[in-house]
Amino acid sequence: MSHPVIRPARADEYDEIGRVWMESWVSTGLAEASDFLLANLRARIRREIENGWSLFVADDCGTIAAMLALHLPKLCLDMLFVAPAYQGQSLGRQLLAFARTQMPDEMYLRCVRENEKAWRWYEREGFVFEKEEIEPSNGFVMKYYRWMRRTTAT
Repeated sequence: MSHPVIRPARADEYDEIGRVWMESWVSTGLAEASDFLLANLRARIRREIENGWSLFVADDCGTIAAMLALHLPKLCLDMLFVAPAYQGQSLGRQLLAFARTQMPDEMYLRCVRENEKAWRWYEREGFVFEKEEIEPSNGFVMKYYRWMRRTTAT
């Protein structure tokens, strides 16, 4: 079995990326799938790319297995979502390793507080909790994290 290839997303894939994002978000138990949610996520992809996202996908022989959105000027890992069929196969860890090649010294992220599985994973991966704030656009309490490359003393 080959590993999915991480590569830049193409504009003709945005709708499919939105579907993968929705299915992964729904798998957290924090939302239900709907045409409304899907339309909002698809619109958000286009809007966020205009606002500076670098969007990548994990491509499994033509199937989008995951999405990764980075905002490099802000050192932000903005979105990392793995399709349910690919969860539990270390694809998230591969995407995080890729993100660290793009932001090798430091990065920030935020995660919905109720998505305990995600934030606990980020903590295991070396991210340090900094604060919690309510996100006004959706009402979720967000946990903010920071990762810094460890330097060895010489």
